[in-house]
Amino acid sequence: MILGVSGWLGNKLGIDETIVRVAFVVGALCFGVGVGLYLILWIVKLLSK
Repeated sequence: MILGVSGWLGNKLGIDETIVRVAFVVGALCFGVGVGLYLILWIVKLLSK
């Protein structure tokens, strides 16, 4: 997406970043948690450098 969270998380989990992106979109559309989780993980990514 925009902040690089999907690629970062995909590398950490050892899965393709496309799967992570799809999971965020499904989470945002179905459960309403995708956007909030994405922002939280972006902060974690920034702090882990």
